[in-house]
Amino acid sequence: TKLPKPRTNIFCLPSAAEMNGIKSVCYMHVSVTFSSLLTPQPVLLSLRRGQSSVSYAQSIQAYPETLLTTLDNGLRIASEETSHSTCTVGLWVNCGSRYETEKNNGAGFFLEHLIFKGTKKYPQAALEREVESIGAHLSAYTSREQSAYYMKTQTKDLPKAIELLAEVVQNSMLSEEELEHQRGVLLKELEEVEGSFQDVCLDLLHATAYQGTPLGQSVLGPSHNARTLKRQDLLEYMNSHFKAPRMVLAAAGGVSHSELVDLAKQHLGSVPFQYDGDAVPVLSLCRFTGSEIRMRDDAMPLAHVAIAVEGAGANSPDVVPLMVANAIIGNYDMTYSGGKNLSSQLARTAFEEKLCQRYQTFHTTYSDTGLLGVYFVTDKHHIEDMMHMVQNAWMNLCTTVTDSDVTRAKNVVKATLLGQLDGTTPLCEDIGRQVLTFGRRIPLAEWDAKIDAVTPRMVRDVCSKYIYDKCPAVAAVGPIEQLPDYNRMRSAMYWLRF
Repeated sequence: TKLPKPRTNIFCLPSAAEMNGIKSVCYMHVSVTFSSLLTPQPVLLSLRRGQSSVSYAQSIQAYPETLLTTLDNGLRIASEETSHSTCTVGLWVNCGSRYETEKNNGAGFFLEHLIFKGTKKYPQAALEREVESIGAHLSAYTSREQSAYYMKTQTKDLPKAIELLAEVVQNSMLSEEELEHQRGVLLKELEEVEGSFQDVCLDLLHATAYQGTPLGQSVLGPSHNARTLKRQDLLEYMNSHFKAPRMVLAAAGGVSHSELVDLAKQHLGSVPFQYDGDAVPVLSLCRFTGSEIRMRDDAMPLAHVAIAVEGAGANSPDVVPLMVANAIIGNYDMTYSGGKNLSSQLARTAFEEKLCQRYQTFHTTYSDTGLLGVYFVTDKHHIEDMMHMVQNAWMNLCTTVTDSDVTRAKNVVKATLLGQLDGTTPLCEDIGRQVLTFGRRIPLAEWDAKIDAVTPRMVRDVCSKYIYDKCPAVAAVGPIEQLPDYNRMRSAMYWLRF
């Protein structure tokens, strides 16, 4: 899925490619305890014969500490050593579509396609041979506020991985020939994304919620820019953002932090920290606008609708209560088992009354703002009913949350948090993203304490702050004739009581 990062508490379904050849799939959406999801190796080794599980405290405290070092040029190195025989290492950079203008929107995504296509030391064929010779996996992604370039490899090949990563971010050729080739690839990818209605709907949601601001821009950029961006534009983009204080070298798995620091000094110690003139990139203020955008197409079989309010920024203490609130509403897909026994009231109603094919809650956080909402897919006859039930669920969060609701939701949040850290690549991504966002990686024990501190009263208060009587942003694609008028949706954002 290409939902905007950072990760939110959304349960994702397999892609069409992953489903190819599979005749049927059954999902069961369940709540599990925190300690049963992911148990670190050291704790498993200490179990006594016949002991079936570890204690809750053990599963939290057994996670290794994230070590953080800053080089003289401002580059931060963060790592977490585990018992894995593999490791993931990468560079996370403070740059993305929010730092772009209308003229160069899509430059970061274009660069993602070009950066591994050869350097001064390693032409493309040589670079590919180097990566293949160690059996590594090289990848990258670009979001609205961050970009990442990373590699998964065997622990013994960590020095070569860092050498190659340092080479591509400092000395990429960006040849004209390869640029024109990737331009065609990029245009085809843009066409493919237009067929992903979830991506289209959520991009439209950003466009209307943050209209007139950089956050309203797509990560991929418009097709016009894909046709017109030049090599010089990409070089200027790299020169503006690829500065040591804006970068984090993150690693997870079988890594030694001291070795990682030495390798960083050797290969990344010369990354510049000074800017040319007064060219320091800063995030502009992105205001939220309650509004709607509709793309009606009656030829489509299903309608894709998203409704959101302005959520909390990444550093806000309200993030955790909002995560719990989303977990109370839950997620639903018609392939889930459970049916009328699902714990979420909205999910049970969706199943019993066949209101939708699926729905997902999301809270996408950025540095200073966020989008808190629900995305759903339904047929044209149930759009109004589904929208009514979603807004009714929001009002319940503001007024009638119970202890049992919050207890169940906190277990879901904890399980999801641990489930997203299964493997060296998710761990590495979590480290890089958090150090860029918070200046440190928040320990699991601290997340756990914040989740445990959430009470029903806190959920009601925080939801009232962000949801109650607020103007929503709405995006809809498909046969949406029955989508209510915006004024009706706005009037459902509060309850009149006598």
